[in-house]
Amino acid sequence: MTVIFDHVGKTYGGRAVVSDLSYALEPGQVVALVGHNGAGKTTQIKMMLGLTRPDGGRITVLGADPGDRAARRALGYLPESVQFHLAFSGRETLGFYARLKGLPARGHDALFARVGLSDAADRPVRTYSKGMRQRLGLAQALLGDPRLLLLDEPTSGLDPALRRELYGIVAERARAGATVLLSSHALTELEGHAERVIVLNRGRKIADGTLEELRALAGLPSRLHCVIDGTPRRIELGQDEKPAMLRALLDQGATRITLEDPSLDDIYAHFLQREAA
Repeated sequence: MTVIFDHVGKTYGGRAVVSDLSYALEPGQVVALVGHNGAGKTTQIKMMLGLTRPDGGRITVLGADPGDRAARRALGYLPESVQFHLAFSGRETLGFYARLKGLPARGHDALFARVGLSDAADRPVRTYSKGMRQRLGLAQALLGDPRLLLLDEPTSGLDPALRRELYGIVAERARAGATVLLSSHALTELEGHAERVIVLNRGRKIADGTLEELRALAGLPSRLHCVIDGTPRRIELGQDEKPAMLRALLDQGATRITLEDPSLDDIYAHFLQREAA
């Protein structure tokens, strides 16, 4: 396992921000952490980085204690708000972070190309737009081909084309065997990119599984839209009712049939409402 949380707890000022949390992340997985502000997402990332310690339970990262030097060199981190020395060029910035990881300070042209910054590599960071600084942040997170990639709101400031590029990079790293953890509020955006979703509420895990597993667990209906005898129809049906309903509609001559499964937004709202009940 790349990361193991074993009954982990963390409090700040007497308030529990992580409570009895257990899960494991495997190599090659893309996992999304979803939850409102204060759900404990960033605290969990900080504990994986060794920047803060749990008050209870145990965490291992790449088989070692968080903060172990070898483990830290084998992970990459993109914070929600990237901050770089404004007088440095992009190339000098990557060189600085490369040295921190014990890597050569030069020779990162392929990485600049991968994040779309080749033409700006030698410009001062103060001339970069927010999106360009985010791409530079992604480049530093990718230094050394990390085995664990932690991305906190990674698409902040990126236009749609660059978001697609980022998720392309995420898929590449997962295919190479890395574990990628995404913390994001952009739930719709995560669909199709995260193979597993961990839903958090007030520091506790309230659901964990693939999108299909969470749909089944939530028991939310799918929405089927069609036209029968010129009249638009909308039908809600359970997951096990879909095959029979589709056959029946085709027998009735239905046209323009589209099926809309519950979205990650729907699933997330369901689990939060269940917790509040």
